[in-house]
Parts: sequence; structure tokens; C-alpha cells
Amino acid sequence: MTKEHYRKCMEERFKELVKSKGLDAVQAEVNDIDWESTFFLRHLPVSNIAEIPDLDDEYRKIMKEFAQKLEKLAEYLLELLCENLGLEKGYLKKAFYGSKGPTFGTKVSNYPPCPKPDLIKGLRAHTDAGGIILLFQDDKVSGLQLLKDDKWIDVPPMRHSIVINLGDQLEVITNGRYKSVLHRVIAQTDGTRMSLASFYNPGSDAVIYPAPSLVEKEAEEKNQVYPKFVFEDYMKLYTTVKFQPKEPRFEAMKAVEAKVTLGPIATA
Repeated sequence: MTKEHYRKCMEERFKELVKSKGLDAVQAEVNDIDWESTFFLRHLPVSNIAEIPDLDDEYRKIMKEFAQKLEKLAEYLLELLCENLGLEKGYLKKAFYGSKGPTFGTKVSNYPPCPKPDLIKGLRAHTDAGGIILLFQDDKVSGLQLLKDDKWIDVPPMRHSIVINLGDQLEVITNGRYKSVLHRVIAQTDGTRMSLASFYNPGSDAVIYPAPSLVEKEAEEKNQVYPKFVFEDYMKLYTTVKFQPKEPRFEAMKAVEAKVTLGPIATA
């Protein structure tokens, strides 16, 4: 249904965008735009599915059911991370909660055939800002790569599978025990790649900081722990430097750390 929606409602718009920006005739590498057509569905705290234009009623219904199941899966995976880290049950979910609960949404992406994939990326290299990401990728057209040991590794399409990715917030909360992963999408010359990436993130006012039980005293004394900040403040910075290394973002948040008042973690 997602592919059909792209063909009916978005394909011509993307072609017009490409033409207007001259992307079909570039002669040098393009570093300020991605070869993708997207829209975003917000599930939590308040759904916007009813507001997205051009969606069939059946598609809206299916996406609501899809979101409910993925929300449960994301929370189950957070519990597994808690268990592995020796954190109390429910710690990560509570850390994400804020005053209104977590934020959760799905980015629907299509990557059409690109005439010059050596000059234009489908999606430039970056780490995700949030928490845990559940990715359904196309089972026929490849393109996703992650950086491991300074080499780009293909993540091959696998039918009926979900790729799990971790974002910057989990790196902070786990004090680096888990790392956010640098990844990118390579544009292809033939075939349209489709993906559904669902982001289970902290609430906008959630205070993010390393779990105390995961902070070593020596590192704390040397100020080598991750910063403490409000998730919304991090996102404001992230949107301006998304495609730059994450380490300067963490350092920048340390500069505002003193302004954050640490309150109790929500128990709901």
C-alpha cells in the first residue's frame, strides 16, 4: 500500500522537485540534499494520521494498527536492554516518559531510481537523534549501509524482518554501553527502495542523563561522562547539525547542562 501511495500521490511531485533543482543534471557531488521522497506519521503523544492528505482510509487504519504493535515491540526491546544492562525493570521506558509520555512516529521513505548515485546520496550519513528505531526496509532493493570498523557495510534486504537501530539518547542513558550507529542510504540507478522507520523517542520535556548505576566514579571525577539535557533542547541542536559527527553535539549539550533541573523520573 505504501508503494502504491507513492506512485499515485508522490512520484510526480518528486520528479518536479528534481527538475526544479537541476538534480538530474548535476556534475559534482551534492552535499546539501538527499534523493528521497518522505512523509511523517506521528503516533504519540497525539496522532496526526487523520491530517495527512491523500491517504486512503484503509491505509490510515492499517498504519494505526501497525503503530500500536510497534509501540509494544519497542517497549519490549527496551526491557531487554534494561535486563542486559542490569537496570531495574522499566527504567528506560520511565527515562523516556517526560510529562506526556514518549514521542513515537513513522517516517515513510521512497528512494526512486537515481541517474547519478555517485554524486547524490539517498540519505547522507548520520546517527539518529532519538531512542530505538524499528526499520522495515524494502525486500528487493538494497541501499542501507552502516559504518563498522571504518568501513561501510551493506545491510541486505530481508523479507519479513525488522532492522533495529539505536539512537543518540540511548547512548547517553547507557553512558556509552550502547552506541548510536552511523548509517546512510545509497541511491540506486534502478528500482525504487521503500522503507518504514518507526522512531520511539523520549518525550519532548524528558530529562536525559546517564543511568547512575552505569557511571564509573573515576570517569565522573574526570568529567568523562555523557551530558544531562532536555530532549527538546537536543533536538533543536540536532536539526541544524544532523549530518555532522555526534561527539560535538554531546559536548555542546554539556555547556547547557548546568541549566537543567533534574526532577524525579515519572513512574507512569
